[in-house]
This record gives sequence, structure tokens and C-alpha cells, in this order.
Amino acid sequence: MKRLLIFALLAALLAASSASAKNGEVLAVKFDADVNPVTQGWLSDRIKEGANFDALVILLDTPGGLDSSMRKIVQDELAAKEPVIVYVAPNGARAASAGVWISQAADVLAMSPVSNIGSSTPITSTGANLDSDLKRKVVNDAAASLRNLARVHGRNAKWADLAVRRASNLTSGEALRLNVIDLISPNLPALLKTIDGRTTKPRGLTLHTAGDTIVTKEMGFFTRLLDTLIDPNLLSLLFLAGIGGILFEVFHPGVVLPGALGAVALVTALFGFSVLPTSWAGVALIVLAIALLVIDAHVVTHGALTVSGLVALAVGMLMLFHDAPAPYKIDTWFVLAVTLSLGGFMAIALGKVVQVRRRPSAMPAMVGAEGVVRSDGLVFVRGELWQAATDDGAPLAPGEQVLVDDVEGLRLKVHRV
Repeated sequence: MKRLLIFALLAALLAASSASAKNGEVLAVKFDADVNPVTQGWLSDRIKEGANFDALVILLDTPGGLDSSMRKIVQDELAAKEPVIVYVAPNGARAASAGVWISQAADVLAMSPVSNIGSSTPITSTGANLDSDLKRKVVNDAAASLRNLARVHGRNAKWADLAVRRASNLTSGEALRLNVIDLISPNLPALLKTIDGRTTKPRGLTLHTAGDTIVTKEMGFFTRLLDTLIDPNLLSLLFLAGIGGILFEVFHPGVVLPGALGAVALVTALFGFSVLPTSWAGVALIVLAIALLVIDAHVVTHGALTVSGLVALAVGMLMLFHDAPAPYKIDTWFVLAVTLSLGGFMAIALGKVVQVRRRPSAMPAMVGAEGVVRSDGLVFVRGELWQAATDDGAPLAPGEQVLVDDVEGLRLKVHRV
């Protein structure tokens, strides 16, 4: 009887362990953004989190991004404790540029039926080809890196070289035929069932994914917001608004709101500058431009400083992210629009200032005007309250009638009627 009881307990334990093995969990991470420090940090955290799951699946759809961020993601994939599966999905998705490295670093690489992969040739920040000497260095380094990733995972290293040197791009069917990917799958559950029991290269991990529960995670609002805030055009506007708001507060103390909003905009812009490869010479030129525009608003230079400031502003904005790749450069038309708009505003403002300066002073008309004394030495004259005093210094009583003798700055000299 005891033996039967022991066998029953053992059978129950085996059944429970078998059930738990069949009902594990797979973490599916949706990565549908550019590759940059913000998205890289989020994905790296998800790769570490995947250590508690049977496997990590990266649902990839990216046009590429920064080389430095891509390399950090690749390092995290290679060092992950769990099997890493990259699935280029859904239909219509792509793994382009930096996305090819992320794909080839995976233990298993799959694609949806209607997707593509490739186009990994390094280019300049303007989208043009690199110069000959620099091109050889950068392209050779990129090609060797991608070839090595493909080779160690048992995939087509020759195509990896073509993806870098000739920007080769393949459909999912072509990629499978050329051994660029491991398989094509219509959906994620089917993929997990197909790869169950497979042993990965080069780490030799055995996958147990059939029937696993899929836990899906996407980028949250805050990550999406930060990803949006590092748009180079938006960052340049925030930087201009930040400095402009703070300078407005300096010249008009007590208004508060422009200075507070300017500080928020400036800190946000500085965050973006710390994330993207920023040219500090461009930052210095933008600061100089704003300083010249502010000085011209207070000094008579007939617009010379404004023209200089606008030129410095345009050059500074174009230089700001000169070292960043194509997705993170400032649009030339955007720079032109900002410069012309600011130039038009300054022209109108300076024109108004010149008109005011040429207008004859209205102060002498106050002489001889009649007023009424209010409290605290104030006199109400022609709809305005003025500080006033008599020639003999005698105090004025509220309600007395006075006549203006002279205007000294913002103070009236009066005598009693």
C-alpha cells in the first residue's frame, strides 16, 4: 500500500513538472522604432528581463538608427542568458540598416511572409556616400562585424557582406532560400511551435517553446515621448525657445511664465543633446545668434546684427547634428523656414522700434495740464497717475487741484491752483 502511494506521488510530481514545462512563458517584445539610445535602453532592459522566461522574442520592425546604440543591443543579445529570437513581423515589417545586425545576432532569426531585410551600407549624416578613404575604413569594419555574426550563427556570411557593401535587400522568401534567415512563419504561436526542440548556434541552447504562454510588452508612453523628443528638428526648436524664454525673463523680470517654460524647454533640449551626437560648435553658434538678435533689439545697428545673427543661426542649426546618421539630421528646409520666419519677425519688430524712436516726444504736452491729487503723492493727469511734487516740497493733500509746471523723467513738478 505504501509503495502504491509513493508511486502515485511520484507520478503526480512528474505530471506536474511536465505540465509546467509545457506551460512556460515566452516574452515577446515589440520593437517598432528607430534604434537610438532611448529605444536601446528600453530593449536592453527587456533582454535582461527575458532571463526569467523560456525565451525572448523581439518582434522587429525598424528602419535602423545609430551605430553605437545598435552595437549595445547586439552585445546584450549575445550575452543574454535566455535564447533570443528575432521575428521580423508583422507582414510589411522590415529589418533595415542597424536592424540587420540585431537580426543576425539572434539565436533564431525568422521573418513573416511579407517582410524584407537588408540595406546596411553606412552613409553620411546627409544621406550621401562616404569619401573614399573614410568609406573603406567604415565599410570594412561594418562588413566584418556583420559577416562574423552571420557565420557564427550558421547563416550566409557572403550575403551579409553584400548587405553592407552593396546595400542588398531581400524578401523573406529570398532570405530563406539564401540561408540568410532560419525560417518563415505566419505568426508567433506557429513560430514557437516550429522551433520547439531546436538547438541554437553557437550557444547550444535547446528551445522549449511549444504551447508556451506569450507575454507581450510594448514601449510605454514615456519611452515613446522620449523617442519623439530626440527628433533633431524639435530639439533645435526647444533649444531656441528655451534660450529665448530665459532671455525674455531676464529683460522683463517678474513675468515668470516665459522664463519657466523656457527653462523646461532648455532642459529637454539638453537631454536630447546628451543622447544624440551633437556638435557643440553648432550649439555655440545658435547661442551667439540669439545674443546678436537680442542686442540688435536694444542697440541701433540698422539690422546689421540681425543679419549676422540669422546667418549664425542657420549655420549653427545645420551643424548641430552633423555627425549623426541620416534619420537624425536637421532638415534644410526646416532651417530655412525657421530662419526666414525669425528674420521676418525681427524686421517687423525693428521697424516698429524705429517708428517709435522717430516719433516726437509727447511729454511737453503735459506742461500746463490740470490734475487732481490722489493719495500717497500721486496726481491724476489726463487719465494717468504720476508721481508729483511741488517746488517748495510742501506735501499735497488728496483732492487738491494742481497744474503741471514741468516733467522730470517720470516725475511731475506741479503747483496748487
